Amino acid sequence: MRRMNGITDKDVERYMDELLPARDDVLREMEERAERESIPIIGPAVARVLYQYARLIGARRVFEMGSAIGYSTIWLARAVGEGGKVYYTDGSRRNADDARAYFERAGVADRIEILVGDSRDLIDTLEGEFDLIFNDVDKHQYPDAFRKAAPRIRSGGLLVTDNALWYGRVAREGTDPDTEGVREFNRLIYSSDDLYSVILPIRDGLAVCLKR
Repeated sequence: MRRMNGITDKDVERYMDELLPARDDVLREMEERAERESIPIIGPAVARVLYQYARLIGARRVFEMGSAIGYSTIWLARAVGEGGKVYYTDGSRRNADDARAYFERAGVADRIEILVGDSRDLIDTLEGEFDLIFNDVDKHQYPDAFRKAAPRIRSGGLLVTDNALWYGRVAREGTDPDTEGVREFNRLIYSSDDLYSVILPIRDGLAVCLKR
């Protein structure tokens, strides 16, 4: 997987990557495609954290905000187990069609509902609370994603967000809409009275927020 320069020591990151157990054929194929075609996926190191946290809280109902070809969706679908539900969302019909094929091959299609469109609108079409919401939309949309997601998480549930350190740009001078979006999101999660938040400096930064 590509290195996220500016976040972690490259030697440490390489060491951690080498420790990771082998993935099955479907996940490995997705990883290789993402590398080849520059498709943004969370990668196996972050995926293991996402899977672990979903299992720790006993997540059964999960909403993804930005799913691309469905790499993280498969990890979450395996975490929720039989009878669980993961809502995949992406603005691209092509991505959704590709993801559907991967889900079938991975044996988790029956646990996933595919929704095409803007996840910030799609979440309004569903009723009830979620055990876990995973946010990986365009970075300038992060503050709006926070405002949509935070009220929909059950007490004891999690809001997990990728790219919370955004190649280290959040800590450096200079600004652009994406960097400002991530900075504002980070300010919001740490200032919220409803969330207990941490940012893990793994890969490109993973924000984990526990709903009080």
